[in-house]
Amino acid sequence: MLLRYDGFDRDSVLGGLSIFNRKQVIHMNENGQITRRRILKTALVGVSGVATGTLLSTRSGAAAPGKTTGQVPVTLRSSDFPRFRGPFPILSTPFTTSGTVDFEVLAREARFADWCESPGMIWPQSNDSVDLLTQDEKLEGMEVLAKTTQGLKTSSLCLGVQGQDTDDMLVYAKHAKQLSPTAIISRPPDSGKTQDDLRQYWRALAAVITEQPVMIQTTARRGGATPSTELLIELAEEFPNFGYVKEESSPVIPRIRALLASSSIRSVFSARGAYGWLYESRLGTEGLVTERIAYADILAKIWTLMRNGSDPAKLKDMYSKLTLMFNLSQTHPGNLRGYSLHLLKMRNVFRTMISRQYGPGGSTPAKPILQDLTLSQEEIAEIEWRFESLKPYLKSGQFEG
Repeated sequence: MLLRYDGFDRDSVLGGLSIFNRKQVIHMNENGQITRRRILKTALVGVSGVATGTLLSTRSGAAAPGKTTGQVPVTLRSSDFPRFRGPFPILSTPFTTSGTVDFEVLAREARFADWCESPGMIWPQSNDSVDLLTQDEKLEGMEVLAKTTQGLKTSSLCLGVQGQDTDDMLVYAKHAKQLSPTAIISRPPDSGKTQDDLRQYWRALAAVITEQPVMIQTTARRGGATPSTELLIELAEEFPNFGYVKEESSPVIPRIRALLASSSIRSVFSARGAYGWLYESRLGTEGLVTERIAYADILAKIWTLMRNGSDPAKLKDMYSKLTLMFNLSQTHPGNLRGYSLHLLKMRNVFRTMISRQYGPGGSTPAKPILQDLTLSQEEIAEIEWRFESLKPYLKSGQFEG
């Protein structure tokens, strides 16, 4: 028998729904679990969802997401240090064929970041530059980048300042202070075992770096302790240039939420290879720190779309194609450097694909262990086939250095 509700008949109501939702409503009706109000509401949502891209409520009762445009734009939590926002990709350390640091290419890499219109860059920070370089190499690299970035148009320089212990960290902090970068980033010391160890370590840093914003990276190496969200908030309250966090410690999402709940936290940056960036940006993160310099122009454009909210479909498409590239880590050799070295050569930035490697058990070897990344023709073809999908979004033209 045909059912009618206030002028709507059952068939015409269901006709406006997708096939999936029509079956769902019919099933519920036949089992006596749908009311007049529910079927009308479902019909209206189904019809409007086709036009606007909104989603139906889940059967579990979870709140349905709003329009994609309702999840952007990203707004800044604090007006302090506005140049310290957005993607700050970590520069990969380039090496010569003999295994020495190629400082000329390091400067070239900084110019590439600026050519890509990246808001900023970071060095030394990734494992290849923090643990596998000598103190002198890191200090010289800082000087090279400080000099290079003085003439850049867009990109800000953030220098990495950390050490095995407080004394080691202070060597880099005092050197960085003389170079006057835009910002500082610091990870926990290897020797830090308690929250008070970390507190004293970063208080010592705050005594030296008083002008630039200081970001704290939450992961340590070699058994170092992870700072609690309470400690990060405490430091932000104590020092006006703290309150910037690169959050990548588990559980990441609850930690991000806890930090953003504090008005003392000035900005939280996503990390973890950018895999959670899109979601985390909607929670409130205001940038990204990761060793993805080969995609600096893509990261910059994603950030622009996050900020202005002008084209959510384009944002999703760009991010989807970027993560397609990231998934090569499951099939190709290498870590975050890995296949990206091929892209850096292809994009006219690097000259070699040589890396320094850790020793047994992740130890830092007394002498550099070198590895020249070798890719098969099939592996190269796969990299370039996937990269083809990003080409419409790349910076136009060829980077010349």
